[in-house]
Amino acid sequence: MQSFIYHCPTEIVFGRGAEHAAAEKLRAFGASRILVLYGGGSVLRSGLLSRIEENLTSQGLAFLVIGGIQPNPRVSFVREAIREGLAADVNFVLAVGGGSVIDSAKAVAHGIANPTVDIWDIWTRKTEITKTTPFGSVLTIPAAGSETSDSAVLTNEDTGRKIGLNSPLNRAVFAFMNPELAFTLPREQIAAGASDIMMHTMERYFTDVKETNVFTDRVAEALIRTVMESVQRLLVSRKDYDAMSELMWCGSVSHSNFTELGRRKDFSVHKLGHELSARFDATHAMTLTALWGSWARHVYRYDAARFAQFARAIFGIDAGTDEERARAGIRCMEEFFASIEMPTSLAGLAEIGTLTKGAIEDIARAATANDTVRLGVFHPLTCADAIAIYEMANH
Repeated sequence: MQSFIYHCPTEIVFGRGAEHAAAEKLRAFGASRILVLYGGGSVLRSGLLSRIEENLTSQGLAFLVIGGIQPNPRVSFVREAIREGLAADVNFVLAVGGGSVIDSAKAVAHGIANPTVDIWDIWTRKTEITKTTPFGSVLTIPAAGSETSDSAVLTNEDTGRKIGLNSPLNRAVFAFMNPELAFTLPREQIAAGASDIMMHTMERYFTDVKETNVFTDRVAEALIRTVMESVQRLLVSRKDYDAMSELMWCGSVSHSNFTELGRRKDFSVHKLGHELSARFDATHAMTLTALWGSWARHVYRYDAARFAQFARAIFGIDAGTDEERARAGIRCMEEFFASIEMPTSLAGLAEIGTLTKGAIEDIARAATANDTVRLGVFHPLTCADAIAIYEMANH
């Protein structure tokens, strides 16, 4: 096993009614002026936002509420929220929602702590930061794992770029996780969330590290199987508390770096998918499932044994050579995605359909910074590789 450092400082409050602990925890932490961020109307309709406001008031905490965060969170929103947060002199940022809301909260927290720096300069790494404003989340969507992760993603509408930032400063102080808050999610959002959770671990499972790492592998494989079982139950009954609990907890573990200990991230499919989300505002998880099978077929020969192990652990495929089992495992994973109505090609993305050859080449050049950046580590992708994968998925 390779050496590693693991630090996940987020305090997790999990279970029914977990959100009711938020105000008391924030007050004990020393927060006094809270910036509450949320996305659309679901937290209003459910009464969740009102309950949080009441709890904050009961603890004597001042707060400012800003809504309107969109999927594929925008830098324009973050800039405005930073301005309002600075004017209100907030000292804690609380996200109420899913990954887009939490990613936005991370960016706003960084911007408030570094008011002389434009947030996009932080995201493009023109400026390195060493401090942030404390932040936490009340999670409503099991998916992105942003509540425990060291990463966050922003989209710049002006440039058409979607960029992820990894930093220890992206770790939240608190995560309040009540699976019941996800009971009202539509089927397609549950399926997309489960797919995102799986991909966060699969993009750590397929890497260039060859050393034996039995425990991490078994954790990763068990997590993927658990997500597959849970989402199938939830698509039958969204109020299955046990299944939603498993899905929500798997989401947090999957992106906390725990399933990569002794390995390292690949995330090339994420980077290819980000270009599609940025240009077409496509749902993040759908871009991943639309591309994964094509990526896997393009690269599996570089370590067929790894794909064969995956096929055996996830689908029980034992017969055949490593290459035969690898191909069978890829096919079974695509069939699973299709069974929960997730796309397995670009044609399944309503915002995209199929792309022209010129569009594919433009997107591949953007993903690889004109072929100056290699994507991932399992088989570092060139611009030509990216073009081949987009073309394979272009049906």
